[in-house]
Amino acid sequence: MAEKEVKLMKGNEAIAHAAIRCGADAFFGYPITPQSEIIETLSLLKPWETSGMVVVQAESEIAAINMVYGGAGAGKRVFTTSSSPGIALMQEGISYMAGAEIPGVFVNVQRGGPGLGTIQPSQSDYFQATRGGGNGDYNVIVLAPNSVQEMADFVDLAFELAFKYRNPAMILSDGVIGQMMEKVVLPPIKPRRTEEQIRKECPWATIGRTMDREPNILTSLELKPEVMEARNLHMQEKYKLCKENEVRYEAQKCDDADYIIVSFGSAARIGEKAVELAREQGIKAGLFRPITLWPFPSKQIAEIANGKKGILVSEINAGQMIQDVRLAINGALPVEHFGRLGGIVPEPEEIVNALKEKLMK
Repeated sequence: MAEKEVKLMKGNEAIAHAAIRCGADAFFGYPITPQSEIIETLSLLKPWETSGMVVVQAESEIAAINMVYGGAGAGKRVFTTSSSPGIALMQEGISYMAGAEIPGVFVNVQRGGPGLGTIQPSQSDYFQATRGGGNGDYNVIVLAPNSVQEMADFVDLAFELAFKYRNPAMILSDGVIGQMMEKVVLPPIKPRRTEEQIRKECPWATIGRTMDREPNILTSLELKPEVMEARNLHMQEKYKLCKENEVRYEAQKCDDADYIIVSFGSAARIGEKAVELAREQGIKAGLFRPITLWPFPSKQIAEIANGKKGILVSEINAGQMIQDVRLAINGALPVEHFGRLGGIVPEPEEIVNALKEKLMK
């Protein structure tokens, strides 16, 4: 058995290393704090000299997303990374890719907003990520890492899910996870797929017509309403299948808990400590962490919440995921929110105090 490769690195650096090791074909991106280390690390590693992976700093985020559209349309494993305002600029292209059923991976290392906002961490892009973000009825598969290890692990997973469902997939991180340093077990090295493998695995790809088939056309445009409706219904069936098979979550100390803290990403790391502090004070608290923000683990959270006294949704925003939690609970018990804004990361003690004030009066 091959010895595992373990390194100390930032979450952003882990994304770059994992992309090369999982056989990515190309990266197109544009620098923006707090994710610039991704493109910087790719430049330092020079994968074009080893695996043949292409790394291009585009003229802008809009240019980058259209490069992703083109590369992914040829069946290649292509990705881009950015932070909140940059991802906002990419929304048109992501919507086009969803409509044309082109798989691609996007990493959002969130910072505070709205607008240009701040370079400090935030989780205020939850709505943008889980509600599509662009125009039309579509969804993006969204994975929320809460460690540097998961930053590395989710790159290959995001590609696998994107190609399985022919749909964009997003890793929704934040400035805390992107900048923090932890020990990482790097994923095994996978070679890039050959052209023959791509032809076999991606019969839809625009890689040159052969005599035995019609030309492949990848577009989100359709002027016949009945055809467009059929395409939308097909996409909804695909999303239904994704909801049935791809929900991921983590539950800690929920079995005997009276109260559940629901958090994702870096907020869940803080939530773990809050649960520990609460239990030291005699409050039976547990933690529920959605890993897939879309599809959201609605059924699972409803089952775990059965018989509890209340839920506190702790997130680094003004209250976004709480809407999905309330829909899942459907009024069965009180659901309250606690969050910090403007790039301020909450303390575990603040979460415990919010639990007491909002649910235990």
